[in-house]
Amino acid sequence: MLRYLTSGESHGPQLTAILDGLPAGLTIDPVALDFQMSRRQKGYGRGGRMKIEQDRAEIVSGVRHGKTLGSPITLVVRNKDWENWTEIMHPVNPLPKSLDLRKQRLAYDTATPRPGHADLSGGIKWNHYDLRNVLERASARETAARVAAGSLARQLLEYFGVQFATHVVRIGEVELTKRMNLADVRRVQEITEASAVRCLDSATEKKMIEAIRQAKKKRDSLGGVVELIVRGLPVSLGGFSQWNDRLDGRLAAALMSLHSVKGVEIGMGFRAAELCGSQVHDQIYYAAGAHPAKKDFYRKTNNAGGLEAGITNGEDIVVRIAGKPISTLNQPLDSVDVKTKKPAKAMVERTDNCVIPALGVVCEAAAALVLAEAFLAKFGSDNLEETERNYRAFLDTPY
Repeated sequence: MLRYLTSGESHGPQLTAILDGLPAGLTIDPVALDFQMSRRQKGYGRGGRMKIEQDRAEIVSGVRHGKTLGSPITLVVRNKDWENWTEIMHPVNPLPKSLDLRKQRLAYDTATPRPGHADLSGGIKWNHYDLRNVLERASARETAARVAAGSLARQLLEYFGVQFATHVVRIGEVELTKRMNLADVRRVQEITEASAVRCLDSATEKKMIEAIRQAKKKRDSLGGVVELIVRGLPVSLGGFSQWNDRLDGRLAAALMSLHSVKGVEIGMGFRAAELCGSQVHDQIYYAAGAHPAKKDFYRKTNNAGGLEAGITNGEDIVVRIAGKPISTLNQPLDSVDVKTKKPAKAMVERTDNCVIPALGVVCEAAAALVLAEAFLAKFGSDNLEETERNYRAFLDTPY
């Protein structure tokens, strides 16, 4: 079983991720790891925190001489902003006069929950009246640790030829309506890395940037939709014998667990409910020797998004993920002080205006963790030579 755990607070000294279950013998590329960390920080609409942090993931266990040992891997992401928040995270009483007024307000003004955030429900759950005890862990800063762990799972899958890409299809009311060519995943990667909002169409990109700019001007936030594409997975990963074997359910759960995500749609998704079966199901064809990872079966359409009955069918995994607008607004909404129970405006934290471009990067990491686990469950996880031997035998075995 490939499993991971993260810990740490948004403004604590560090975030930590422990990844257990990668096979021994996998060469880890630290440059590729830090590249994924940097991708998460990019995107038009990000806030001031990204100017402070330059995220890097330090591997402190489980890797020796550049190769995995098969034991748990510990990754540490230092928070540079910790130095600016030490007095708030661990304040003395009273706060020192050296602390500027803004920081003093942030230290104490944590009793007015933000609508849409974990503040109120988390405060009630753990009996915290100082909501910083909730919001620090509930912050999307946690995704830095998840991207670190997901990057290593991604490196395993990329070793076997699997490719990942995401692109933004909607921000606010601006939607990518033009049909884009997704045949070359590497080209999709190149275009989106060069785009401020990870959009494949330059005209739509400009409209998305303007929408974010207008929201920022109004001190508001915007959500949107990203599309995830995973190419190169073999047929037969996952299962249907039990509900938790189903790979589509596991994938959807991992993506729904991400901050701000409110919807996950696989393949045709909700549109399939409007059509007849003859318009939805992907017809099956066969070409001997043409598609070893698919056992030479293939489809001309991919309405199922690469998953049928909880199992990969060899086609691209295609998932759309909807993220709501950030819940911290610079024009705060109505709230209630949890201590006095009197009406108040929600607390204001340093915030982004739109995180949808970054959401795509986090989705790639979350998906990689789920898909790598399914891959190892099929082909073995003790050491890379065994995994590769079993995978090659699968490809060579006729069906």
